[in-house]
Amino acid sequence: MGAARAFLLAAILAVGAAMSAQAQILSFHDLDGWEEDDQRAALKVFQDSCDLLKEPEWGPICKFAAQAGASPASARKFFELFFRPLVIGTPPALFTGYYEPELHGSLTRSPRYAWPIYGRPPELRDGMQFHSRAAIEGGALRGRGLELAWLEDPVEVFFLQIQGSGRIRLPDGRVIRVGYAGKNGHPYRSVGQEMIRRGTHTPDQVSAQAIRSWVRSNPGTGMDLLDTNPSYVFFRRLPDLAPEKGPIGAMGRSITGMRSLAVDPAHNPLGAPIWIEKTGRAPLHRLMVAQDTGGAIKGAQRADIFYGTGDAAGDAAGAVKDGGRMVVLLPIDLAYALYPEG
Repeated sequence: MGAARAFLLAAILAVGAAMSAQAQILSFHDLDGWEEDDQRAALKVFQDSCDLLKEPEWGPICKFAAQAGASPASARKFFELFFRPLVIGTPPALFTGYYEPELHGSLTRSPRYAWPIYGRPPELRDGMQFHSRAAIEGGALRGRGLELAWLEDPVEVFFLQIQGSGRIRLPDGRVIRVGYAGKNGHPYRSVGQEMIRRGTHTPDQVSAQAIRSWVRSNPGTGMDLLDTNPSYVFFRRLPDLAPEKGPIGAMGRSITGMRSLAVDPAHNPLGAPIWIEKTGRAPLHRLMVAQDTGGAIKGAQRADIFYGTGDAAGDAAGAVKDGGRMVVLLPIDLAYALYPEG
């Protein structure tokens, strides 16, 4: 899934010299805030999924990562010794945020809990185009026993699908974890962009909170608005995921709040460290690790920052739509293979 060699070959074959023209090798002195960040947290996250990078260029690095010292200086020196910072594509970047919601729900339907989340239908194959969101919400899967849980609010069902994972607190106090199991094969379409097109909101007014509020205030047209995104996500139960662990990302490992990043693996390899310089009301300059993907995350300078679990994380994530710059850290030989002029 986005391993370094596959990324490198795909990038070169897909766009050849044009990609090289859009890549630039930097020094660590060029990274704004590099000396102020505590890279120990990023090193720990990198170690968590490093064993999944099977290409030979990563093997020695992963061994050294396991032996890297515990001080901020030694963690920083590890990255400076084995990597080169590489800007791919043309900034400014676009950063958004996502989180793991905590919702109330039930394992059985009731007047209060009437909106299902579904497990993956057994006939659905990867890449196959299945029922649209409108068809599923209209009952296309009803009665098949695919319901994993029932939630209070169709808007929360929609946003649970956008986030891709969640915690559901049952009436008896138990909490179940659910994670991404597949999608229906339809393209993701931005509800926020549709609101702008319809004239209900201006670009600066669109946020997750604004979408929630508008749909709840306009239930009929609101549900029609949500259906303009035909993409639909299916879930699976995660019974063995410890409460202190984050949700499962695209690499099959738990992701970490404020250190894990969702990227487009066609441009940035999963498992790679990525330095972000996010502007906006809450600037963020720190080292993160590409451990996840998303249907709306397309392009070399596009990323979704994982903000953690719960309402506070959701409030922070929902307000992010900022520019800045992404800088991927690649093993030295891979960096210079992609950009030999450097």
